[in-house]
Amino acid sequence: MEELETAAPAKSPSKVMTIAIVAVLTLVAGGGGWLVGGMLAPPPPKEQVEATKDVAPNATGEEGVPKIATEANGVVQLEPITTNLAYPSENWIRIEVALQFDGAPDPAMAEQIHQDIAAYLKTVSLQQIQGPRGFQYLRDDIQERVDLRSDGRVTNVMFRTFVIQ
Repeated sequence: MEELETAAPAKSPSKVMTIAIVAVLTLVAGGGGWLVGGMLAPPPPKEQVEATKDVAPNATGEEGVPKIATEANGVVQLEPITTNLAYPSENWIRIEVALQFDGAPDPAMAEQIHQDIAAYLKTVSLQQIQGPRGFQYLRDDIQERVDLRSDGRVTNVMFRTFVIQ
C-alpha cells in the first residue's frame, strides 16, 4: 500500500504579525479619515481668516476694553472669567460663556454682560452650585441676569467650560 502523505497542520500567524497587521490597518484607516475629512470640511471664510491675522492675542479695543474672543453668526465668545467664590474663598471658579445675539452682536453690551457675570460669580458659594441641580440654578441665574442686561437682545447663553478648583 502506498503511504498517504499527510499535510502538516497550517501554522497560525504569530502574535507579532497580527499586531503589525492591525497597526498598519489602523494607520491606513486614520489616514483615510483625515483625507476624507479634509475634503468634506468647508474652508473657513476669508474674512474670518483675515480677522484672525489682524488681531493680536491680548489686543484691547476702544477705551481699554478687552476685546471679546470671537464674533460669528451672532455668537460672541466672551473671554474666560476666573474668580474666587464667596464661600469658601479659597475655591476658584473658571467659566467660559458664549452669547447668541438676535441680530448683530454688540461688543459693548457683551463686555457689560461679561463684567456682570464676573461680579455675580463672586457672590456665589460652593454649596449653591454643587451637583447638577446647583449647576442648573447657576445657569438659570446667569440667563436671567443676561436677559435683564440685554433687554432681550441675547437669545441664548452657552456654557463652554465650567471648572471649580
